[in-house]
Amino acid sequence: MRLLIAFTILIGLMSCQNNGKGQKEKRLTERQISVDGAPFFIKGVCYHPVPVGQKKRDFDDLEKDLTLMQEAGVNAVRLYEPVDDVAVLDAIHEAGIKAIISFGYNQKGVFDIKSGSFTTYIEKYKDHPSILMWEFGNEYNYHPEWFEDDITNWYKALNNAVLMAKRLDPLHPTATAHGELPEKKVLELCPDVDVWGMNVYRWDKPASIFREWKKMSDKPMYLSEAGADSYMTKERKGYSQGVNERAQANATRNILDDVFDHKDVCSGVAVFAFVDEWWKAGDIHTQEPGGWAPDGSGVPYDGVPNEEYWGIVNIDRSKKEAFEVIKDFFLKY
Repeated sequence: MRLLIAFTILIGLMSCQNNGKGQKEKRLTERQISVDGAPFFIKGVCYHPVPVGQKKRDFDDLEKDLTLMQEAGVNAVRLYEPVDDVAVLDAIHEAGIKAIISFGYNQKGVFDIKSGSFTTYIEKYKDHPSILMWEFGNEYNYHPEWFEDDITNWYKALNNAVLMAKRLDPLHPTATAHGELPEKKVLELCPDVDVWGMNVYRWDKPASIFREWKKMSDKPMYLSEAGADSYMTKERKGYSQGVNERAQANATRNILDDVFDHKDVCSGVAVFAFVDEWWKAGDIHTQEPGGWAPDGSGVPYDGVPNEEYWGIVNIDRSKKEAFEVIKDFFLKY
């Protein structure tokens, strides 16, 4: 009888409410994101498809990409900027995948935080079934220069944006993607953020961040970026210099081991990234080593983030070894 009561209480906590438009509420339970009343563990990829010779995202290969994602067991894509195309969101939904929609601070008034125009986007798409949550900013804590050299200005803007989003749409969680573990004072400045994404590069062992977060907060968290590139700038730890898919695959395997071993704290991962990005380091028509990222020394296994080699598929959508690693984890667990 006690077991039955406990089960009933749990179901009550996770129950859905109808928003009057036929869509069930997506809400939070203790340390978990839930969708339509069921716990949702993010098996995601960061998705920003830019074709060879271009610098801007387009979705010409969306159908092919979604087919590959389905094969790998991906259930969420983290998009670095809003997608103002219902056909794209429809396709993502029809593939059985959810979208994490990110808003930037200053995007010249296009769905951004500074102008408040992100609210127009939320109003337009809040009832679309593809939406998992609204996410504000991407590791802005590394860039106080964007906020008059006072990063507190960002955290205040973040919490204000979250409150505005909640007023417009109480059904979807709000999130941010923080560079590494936020300090306690950051949580105090942003009490209304529902889910804390963290871009984490602690070599191939992120487990310590879950223990640290558990002591700090009982809110849901996920790794909004984690992974490795497939190019070794120098030979190290038995991995040869040059293109090295084995190094990327092994690092990805170790990272996902830690993620799935800590499901009591972690609500999932968005592996960085789905496809190689040739626009980042040099000539946009060729793939080159190089590039830069904050705290790059944490990148396995050479400590150098070769920005054009992070995909689990190549620019032509051929699968790397890391694709099979992700597929094994995402379909197994």
